[in-house]
Amino acid sequence: MGDNPNIRFQRANYIVRDLDEALKFYNDVLGFEVEFTADSKEDSYSYPVFQIDKAAKMRWATLTAPNQPRVMALTEVKGVPIEPAPHPRRAAIVLNIADIDAVVSGAKKLGLHVYDEERLETHDGRLGREVGIVDADDNLVVIYHIPDN
Repeated sequence: MGDNPNIRFQRANYIVRDLDEALKFYNDVLGFEVEFTADSKEDSYSYPVFQIDKAAKMRWATLTAPNQPRVMALTEVKGVPIEPAPHPRRAAIVLNIADIDAVVSGAKKLGLHVYDEERLETHDGRLGREVGIVDADDNLVVIYHIPDN
């Protein structure tokens, strides 16, 4: 299962208004490491596929998790308004986080919306915890942890 050589998940990407502010959550709280940052080129493919006005200036960062290089990206869009995404939300990243309490505490210190914790029960009966967190740009991050025992 999962041994298809024709597909490999590369990364998720979120649009943010302020990359430095976003990194306070993704880097400092969640624990991603910044692999690199760069200014986007004027002919970046991101303009048409994300439907970003060409008047915008973009900068982006790729983020690395342990044993998962460049699995996340954040693209900063400056100089044009970014309309809020309609609800219900259409996407989330889901992260297995060992220290949920530390992440929840850090997110709350940043003033982010943290949903009430829920009991997680997997399809095979394992029990854990899960919490939804909304970043400063209304992107959803769901964290969970299932203890080994």
